Amino acid sequence: MSDLILFWHRRDLRISDNIGLSQAYKKSHKIIACFCLDLQILQADNIAPARVTYLWGCLTKLRQRYQQLGSQLLILQGDPTICIPQLAEVLNVNVVVWNLDGEPYAQKRDQSVAEQLRAKKIGVQTYWDQLLQAPGSVLAQGGKPYTVYTPFWKNWIQHPKAAIAETPDSLKGLNEEEQERIQQFVIDLPSLQDLGFNWDKPLLLDPGETAAQERLDFFAQNKLRDYQEQRNFPAIDGTSQLSAALKFGAIGIRTVWQASVTAMENSRSEEESNSIRTWQQELAWREFYQHCLYFFPELVNGPYRPIFKNFPWENNEEHFQAWCEGKTGYPIVDAAMRQMLETGWMHNRCRMIVASFLTKDLIINWQWGEKYFMQCLYDGDLAANNGGWQWSASSGMDPKPLRIFNPMTQAQKFDPEAEYIRHWLPELRSLDTEALLTGKITRLERLGVGYPEPIVDHNRQQREFKLRYANVKTGL
Repeated sequence: MSDLILFWHRRDLRISDNIGLSQAYKKSHKIIACFCLDLQILQADNIAPARVTYLWGCLTKLRQRYQQLGSQLLILQGDPTICIPQLAEVLNVNVVVWNLDGEPYAQKRDQSVAEQLRAKKIGVQTYWDQLLQAPGSVLAQGGKPYTVYTPFWKNWIQHPKAAIAETPDSLKGLNEEEQERIQQFVIDLPSLQDLGFNWDKPLLLDPGETAAQERLDFFAQNKLRDYQEQRNFPAIDGTSQLSAALKFGAIGIRTVWQASVTAMENSRSEEESNSIRTWQQELAWREFYQHCLYFFPELVNGPYRPIFKNFPWENNEEHFQAWCEGKTGYPIVDAAMRQMLETGWMHNRCRMIVASFLTKDLIINWQWGEKYFMQCLYDGDLAANNGGWQWSASSGMDPKPLRIFNPMTQAQKFDPEAEYIRHWLPELRSLDTEALLTGKITRLERLGVGYPEPIVDHNRQQREFKLRYANVKTGL
């Protein structure tokens, strides 16, 4: 076998701070990379056009980076369990390297690929790259995985974090003979239209590692010191907006963490330090949910708490459609849903508000909302989305299970001037701020601007949900 190494990209669409690629580079500078357009993922019913658009952009930028380094990114399309072993065999590579993924489908896929490669006498080397702490490295007493965030955080923060991985500065690609051998199944990167997707609106963050690094630098220098105070106000640009970059690995988590460490070292006040620590806790939430999904893969198919496995949801189809379209008659809820429809992204505070509204006001199964989010969000991540929805629905790993958000109270607290509401609901811009925050918009005003009446009464539905919860809890 040759000294050629095949590096398989998945959720690590970058060159810099890539542990698997860095380790491969230490063994040989002759590296060829590949990415497989997995039809099982692209043809799923929970795929978002905006998310595929971001992925496509990242692949385009990554191909350019490999060309600059003297190598290339090969594009495959089909079943990775067939394509990857086939490519490795044709290229006669010594080893295939990739970074691990904790999602159930990915684990099953990777195990199949590894078994086939080993059967062909091709080496397999894998690394944890997308997490600061690999699953199993942070465990509770007795070696059990954590199911509550706070003790997880207290343990997680004590563990040393890996340094930023070395970035290759030059690579060797394929020779002419090797190039000829792969022509049969390597393709050009298809257009979004050829893949069956169309997203013609701008993305919150441009694809690729350069844009992700620039956003991190901007956030760390201009926003991080005020993060704790501003992160909950959706009308303010107060969050990192790196969720999509982290989901697809357009930026390394060690790079992100080091930015927080550097900011902490340079903080000038207790308030700044508290803001930085709060952001670090949010990064730990991301890791917590990935650890949970790794150890409890059944979360993909249902609730963690048994009480919700047979919960009597109302599941009103008309109410669900109104929620999806941002036509519930509750301004803060509708503004958030319109933001997602227009941009493929929603502010995290608003994600909690609309999730609580769907599950506690409309009494609709959280899995409906979870799937719809994945059909819309450009940063849709299985672990974070599932964890967030189960938290909001009270069906997940949460020491305070019965949490209900009042949409009016949330609006008054986090959009006090109704700036966010007015931005995403332009038909309401002329209405009084107090009316927008309290929901006390007259019927005449609603008719005048074409805004719907509330589809449910919050107080009544809150009582109904609590009653159903109590009945299920007591076995009635």
